[in-house]
Amino acid sequence: MLNVLAIILVLGILIFFHELGHFLVAKLLRVGVKTFSLGFGPKLVSFSGKSTEYRLSAIPLGGYVQLVGEQPDSEIPENFSEEQSFSARPPWQRMSVVAAGPIFNFVLAWFIYWGIFVGAGQQALLPKIGKVQNSTPAHAAGLQQGDVVKSINGNKIKYWGDLAEFIRDSKGEELRMTVQRDDNRIKFNLEPEVLVSKNIFGEEIKSPKVGIIAAGETVRIEQGFFEASWLGMKQMVNLLRLTWTGIIKMIEGVVPLKEIGGPIMIAQLTSQQAEKGFINVLGLTALISINLGILNLLPIPVLDGGHLLFYGIEIILRRPLDYRWRMLAIKIGIVLIIALMTLAVYNDIYRLLHTK
Repeated sequence: MLNVLAIILVLGILIFFHELGHFLVAKLLRVGVKTFSLGFGPKLVSFSGKSTEYRLSAIPLGGYVQLVGEQPDSEIPENFSEEQSFSARPPWQRMSVVAAGPIFNFVLAWFIYWGIFVGAGQQALLPKIGKVQNSTPAHAAGLQQGDVVKSINGNKIKYWGDLAEFIRDSKGEELRMTVQRDDNRIKFNLEPEVLVSKNIFGEEIKSPKVGIIAAGETVRIEQGFFEASWLGMKQMVNLLRLTWTGIIKMIEGVVPLKEIGGPIMIAQLTSQQAEKGFINVLGLTALISINLGILNLLPIPVLDGGHLLFYGIEIILRRPLDYRWRMLAIKIGIVLIIALMTLAVYNDIYRLLHTK
């Protein structure tokens, strides 16, 4: 039951915040909003505000904001004016309304990480060695399990991330390392070995290694409200860059298409994180929100990015793109989206059937 509630929570937050972006910017620009719906299909519950109907619909796999005059030939409802027509607005206003959905996905991720850092602080690995691998520079130098690295080349080491950064930036040049062993401070000189390894995308890269593994001991770093805001922003931007890089690598063929996941994968991941605690569910929600924002910005017709592409062309040509070309592009976009969704569901089912 807890897992089901977590899945509903994640999907609900993602859909609501995305559509809220479209809704708020439309309202800000005084564009008429006929309907704000969470979900598709038959409405389950609804109520009407001053001019907008708010719905909870039966199919919880998305949502929509229905604007007045979305198409130039759309009829304007009686309770709205011509001035509130979306299609009558200049391209920059239409672009603002459309872009607001994906941008709000990024804002949501920022808010979540901000809240996590405020409430739970930041977890950092201590620079304590948990294992020294055989036949490595660390082993040859005499480093041992339990040693705590205090400094490298005279620079104080506070966390494992500091240690890893110095090793990575050494480019294989000798390091002067001071460690705490019981009650003694011991100095070592060791030269990292440049080895070929694979990054998260499966690409082979060369990087300096010394042959030590962290003990896994962590410390909680308390964060102030504004410092947590900055850290939340950095976390969001870093994951945004990583996700975008992953998409580029997939287009280049570096990352196989079998890695694409769909709704079943999201449900599985949410269920797994729910068992680990609420903070984990929030972290996953932020990550999915970033992915959703980037996906919607892809220049594929029927997605927000496709509409932005049309409006951008309109600005360049100083007139809307020809209707026939728009319809052709939309049909191609629908085919691409269906193909992508089919691949994602196929991958989900394949993983489900082949996971022991």
